[in-house]
Amino acid sequence: MWTLENIGNLTGKTFLVTGANAGIGYETALALYQKGGHVIVACRSKEKAEETMRRMMADKQYSGSLEAGVVDLASMTSVRNFAAAVVQQHNRLDVLINNAGVMVPPASVTEEGFELQYGVNFLGHFLLTANLLPLLRKASSARVVTLTSLAYNYGTIDFDNLRLEKPYEAFDAYCNSKLACMLFTTGLQQRFANAGLPILSLAAHPGITATSLARNMSEEAIADAVQRLGAMMPAAQGALPALYAAVAENVQGGGLYGPDQDGGLRGYPAQGVIGANGTDSAVADALWQAAEASTGAHPFAWPF
Repeated sequence: MWTLENIGNLTGKTFLVTGANAGIGYETALALYQKGGHVIVACRSKEKAEETMRRMMADKQYSGSLEAGVVDLASMTSVRNFAAAVVQQHNRLDVLINNAGVMVPPASVTEEGFELQYGVNFLGHFLLTANLLPLLRKASSARVVTLTSLAYNYGTIDFDNLRLEKPYEAFDAYCNSKLACMLFTTGLQQRFANAGLPILSLAAHPGITATSLARNMSEEAIADAVQRLGAMMPAAQGALPALYAAVAENVQGGGLYGPDQDGGLRGYPAQGVIGANGTDSAVADALWQAAEASTGAHPFAWPF
């Protein structure tokens, strides 16, 4: 059973966690800070980041350090500006945790017109990762951890429906965005390997966890989910798979890490089996090409 007690001293390492102000993101950033890491607390506003840091620093016994970061993943301009500031202020990045996300919102789009869940959960993180690659390359053994969900198993990538061209089904769009995150993980690992880079790309999912991610769901829908799937874990336990992927020694590039019990719904971190749609290299390559075209980012273009 892997818990916070298994995390060693992280002094000297720099982490960036998106969506660090709530839920799994907060618990992930808090644990890394408590273990001595320097954590860039990335939130949608300066006020949220500063309030988050005040909460984390309320207990004075920890030796880590915190830094506020402001990024709106629904805006490519915001992502580019934030990444540029991080690159300017730091000489390396040890671990990037692509955690922020939205779930089943009303039909809406990003600043550039992409369906919001696809745009935030995947496309914004694709662009952020691409723009932070120079810092990741400077770390001795960097990692990129991208949060997905078991819902990816029900997803498809409809390249003709990335901008709400078709009738909107909120949960279907969520599943699709989390499949995109899974395909991004495996596609990124393949590119790291092809480029000879000692960087790991890993996916993590929290199982069934009580967080504000479900704020767009009705009380009835949440109650139905609990009745079907069982009790939700607290956010601190749901954060363990992301932490495991970020710092554990025995991880495999391109792997998926999640709870080890009840079909991945509850428990403690372990490597899971990726479903066939999460390893489809043809779809992963097409998605990568679409993301490059959408963002203008070509992180592995020659000269590399």
